[in-house]
Amino acid sequence: MRILVVEDDDRVARGLSTALRNAGFEVSRVASAAAARSAAPADVVLLDLGLPDADGIDVLRELRRRPETAVIAVTARAEERERVRGLRTGADDYVVKPFGVPELLARIDAVLRRTRAARAVSTAAAEPLRLGPLVVDTEVRGVTLDGRTVELTRKEFDLLALLASRAPAVVDRSTILDQVWASTWEAATRTLDTHIAALRAKIGTTVPIQTVRGVGYRLRAEPTPVVNPTSS
Repeated sequence: MRILVVEDDDRVARGLSTALRNAGFEVSRVASAAAARSAAPADVVLLDLGLPDADGIDVLRELRRRPETAVIAVTARAEERERVRGLRTGADDYVVKPFGVPELLARIDAVLRRTRAARAVSTAAAEPLRLGPLVVDTEVRGVTLDGRTVELTRKEFDLLALLASRAPAVVDRSTILDQVWASTWEAATRTLDTHIAALRAKIGTTVPIQTVRGVGYRLRAEPTPVVNPTSS
């Protein structure tokens, strides 16, 4: 399992790399945004957001174009607005310095479990799902609304795909947190609410995401397979 450490502090980078290698990971390290952009693919990227040559959020946005890679933001930015910003941009998790190695390893393990589960769902998906004007294609991780592409972050897509796969049934909050976030950080429930709000803003009310108070959320639409006319 390959991990890329993006960290400009040599002392921190050495400690992280040693701990990760001792845990059995294959580790490479870069110290700048430019090097991170050109680095070889990795299963997990530990991304310091305070890089010397660019805003780490911009690097995170670029890394999100690699759906096979999980990204954990590792930063001293502890304010809630910064955590929300990182997660909304597409971080799979957010670790605030200082942190313990056991906590970091647990978060990496949880992120890898979610990534493997998402790949399994994508592989198993026979056809895209249509919910009225909304089409969710788990194979290519694409969403369209009235034929127009909807740009979603990784977590927004995972959340929408889960709701679409269960529609019109209610998906309880604990199931969402387990399958999308694995409840790996203390403010996960607020993050869920933030992502629901973002999805509502992007897909509108034509296919409404309904809050079932005290339970969870559901898409109020009956999904149907998208029929490929060339296959009939």
